[in-house]
Amino acid sequence: MNKSVGSRPLLALAALAALLLAIPPSLVDAHAKHARTHAHSHPPPRPQETAVARPQETINAWTVGLAGGLLEGAPIRFAAEMARVVDDGDNLHVLPVVTRGPTENVNSLLYLRGIDAAIISADSLDEYKNQVPDIQHKIAYVLNLFPSELHVFVRPEIQSLADLAGKKVNFNTLGTAAAYSGPLIFSRLGLDVEKTFIPHQVALEQMRKGENGMAAVVFITSKPVDAFVRRRFEPGFKFLPVPYNDKLEDYYLPSTLDAADYPGLIKQGERIETIAVPTALVAFNWPTNSNRYERVARFVDHLFSRLDKLQGPGFDPKWKSINLAASVPGLARFSAAQAWLDRHAHESQASQ
Repeated sequence: MNKSVGSRPLLALAALAALLLAIPPSLVDAHAKHARTHAHSHPPPRPQETAVARPQETINAWTVGLAGGLLEGAPIRFAAEMARVVDDGDNLHVLPVVTRGPTENVNSLLYLRGIDAAIISADSLDEYKNQVPDIQHKIAYVLNLFPSELHVFVRPEIQSLADLAGKKVNFNTLGTAAAYSGPLIFSRLGLDVEKTFIPHQVALEQMRKGENGMAAVVFITSKPVDAFVRRRFEPGFKFLPVPYNDKLEDYYLPSTLDAADYPGLIKQGERIETIAVPTALVAFNWPTNSNRYERVARFVDHLFSRLDKLQGPGFDPKWKSINLAASVPGLARFSAAQAWLDRHAHESQASQ
């Protein structure tokens, strides 16, 4: 074996050691100092600044939770349409939430984390007056969305509300507006009836055939109702008038049904007095200096500024009848919404 070949690794190590010893100590100290300075000026990223955490913060910064309602109801459709129009990427993201209905939406707004706004029936607040005495200060309205008219539809032998006393009246399934508001209204009017909560289509068929003693059905929804427009009823089936009085003025509004709504059931020129339950977009009354308030304020600004889009093709026709200035009985307006209205009213006057 050639000894010169075997000794080459040892010679290489010796040369490297000699080279390291030849480096001046001052140069080594300077390099170490530079490394310490660089580490101090560029510290490791904090957890919230990492690539994973930044998107999480961005997504949550301007997200608004909006409690809508039952999957088959109009409120969740309105919530979805609002979310579509106000969407602004990372600057605003509205999440419509399917819930158990308008009364449960008040509960969600008061107690459920992540819910900033909700669509409710105005009289839903009645259930909370005893448990939450200051509820009018905790919730403020943003917009009066649309009225849900009370329809009391009866068999031919029923001539007045008083005739319903002790008789079977259906208020649709639990969780619907009729199931909550209907019995409340009847109680205020002093009407003691046998309440049922079955699907209205089943109750209407029983009523038409005179089965199971079904004397009336109560709908609370925006007119016209398809069930009365598309279906044929024998002569004598009718809507009863429900006069507006001081027992109803805290949450309800006066309204009418006429031939334009139901040409097959109401004669031309005839008007049936009834009441309407306002369906309102409300918000939790967050402190004005809080992030949650700022989120809702931005939502309000986008919604009011883009209302014309909602009133265009592809959206629910009820948007066309919405008046931004309309009030909601029993509630004060969310301060950012009032500020938007005041500001645009001033700008409108200044431009004239």
